[in-house]
Amino acid sequence: MALCLDTHCHLDAPEFDLDRDGMIQRAAQAGVDGVLIPAVKASDFESVKKLAHHAAEYMPATVYTLGIHPIFTPQAKESDINLLRAAIEQSLGDPRFVGVGEIGLDYFLPELDPHHQAFFFEAQLDLAKEFNLPVILHVRRSQDAIIKALKTRKLSGGIAHAFNGSFQQAENFMKLQFVMGFGGAMTHDRALQIRRLAKDLPAESIVLETDAPDIPPVWLAHTELPRNEPGELPQISSVLAEIRGDLIARTQHICSHNALRVIPRWNDLIASLPKDSTTH
Repeated sequence: MALCLDTHCHLDAPEFDLDRDGMIQRAAQAGVDGVLIPAVKASDFESVKKLAHHAAEYMPATVYTLGIHPIFTPQAKESDINLLRAAIEQSLGDPRFVGVGEIGLDYFLPELDPHHQAFFFEAQLDLAKEFNLPVILHVRRSQDAIIKALKTRKLSGGIAHAFNGSFQQAENFMKLQFVMGFGGAMTHDRALQIRRLAKDLPAESIVLETDAPDIPPVWLAHTELPRNEPGELPQISSVLAEIRGDLIARTQHICSHNALRVIPRWNDLIASLPKDSTTH
């Protein structure tokens, strides 16, 4: 059976506080084998780690990354980079720790200072390079600036999450050993550019994600509580399969294979699990 992996899920978000365990169990029952939980600020490093281990009781392939999100840089201190370094060093022996993220640049929100963002982004890229770890990138309206920063460092690759750039920008990410994340936005008929990318990009360049609780798919967008969940991933994958004219199982297999290729520690974790623990 094909692995079903959610490469971006904020399982620690407060939107899940009232029913987190139920949501985790729903995802497992829907066939999700594991999620990647990216930290977004230094104060969450330990809680994200604990949550990944807890969720793994239901979804054995669950992993986490550590990083400072650009949206949280206004509250971050420069000393948080030292905290991140220490957390990475302490987590290297944990097979569920797989990289640095969520990091990046956000040029959509005008209140975010570009220079302050850049300090944290570049410092975290340097840590990823030092420890030879892949990165999970936030690339909202900042693809070119991020590609420029990546080209000055030789990184092991990673994921450009919630990709919504041009085909040329996607090609530049691919040359740097990155894959692009597609999720709920792709399910909306009006998201023409994202759907074109999902259809036309090489199969080896795409991974699946939910970004839960954010970016709900079209079937949730107009509900009373449009909260995304990792359990929506199988249906999101069916939309990607339809767009690409492929089988759902094959689509899930290719996307999961891509994720494990660019995040080697995730691949190592799954290889260490009992053979029947990640099949549905």
